[in-house]
Amino acid sequence: MGCYRVQLVAIISFMLLLSNTHGWGDDGHAIVCKIAQARLSTAAAKAVKKLLPKSANNDLASKCSWADSLRVVFPWSSALHFANTPDSVCNYKDTRDCVDKKTGIKGRCVVAAITNYTNQLLEYGSDTKSKYNLTQSLLFLSHFLGDVHQPLHCGFFSDKGGNEINVRWYRRKQNLHHVWDASIIETEVERFYDDIEDFVDAIQRNITVSCAPSFNLLFSIQRFNLFIR
Repeated sequence: MGCYRVQLVAIISFMLLLSNTHGWGDDGHAIVCKIAQARLSTAAAKAVKKLLPKSANNDLASKCSWADSLRVVFPWSSALHFANTPDSVCNYKDTRDCVDKKTGIKGRCVVAAITNYTNQLLEYGSDTKSKYNLTQSLLFLSHFLGDVHQPLHCGFFSDKGGNEINVRWYRRKQNLHHVWDASIIETEVERFYDDIEDFVDAIQRNITVSCAPSFNLLFSIQRFNLFIR
């Protein structure tokens, strides 16, 4: 069997989305994954189809929030959704910031998680059966590539990524993290689009070779390219 390799590219900040104050909500992650899956190479599309559970019906978006559902079952996974820095420090330092603050265990943050699950997926298609569950690797990676492009998943530790900062979004009082997770996209859809699918179509039309957005929101795209060496 040929040896496949996964190359994952995240293209500039993309959609800042929904309901969960600790992570993008279901709709937000689904939109990112819908666009990602639509832009897969032929080989990547086949691999994703094979790795997805049957219940997904070859729809990556339907499983993009799976990682959020594991926080209670696997508490160790909570720290993998973000990478926070000390106050007023706007640069990332691995040894300082990639740490589970609750347990002190190093290497637990969204940056390390992306590296870890990317490396696991590199074993897809090799002659030796992987020791990893590559379906889970795909679902974790799809989710964390979304999380890392939400600015407040890379925020300040003291305010918990904006969860401790209260603001007003038009007439509603909310915390800042929720505004980025949910309110921006909800307002955008409410004012300018018929529904989420209409919004996705508009995003697709605005993706250009230069990746320069012509609208207000900042976006990020995940793209999976598999190739034979």
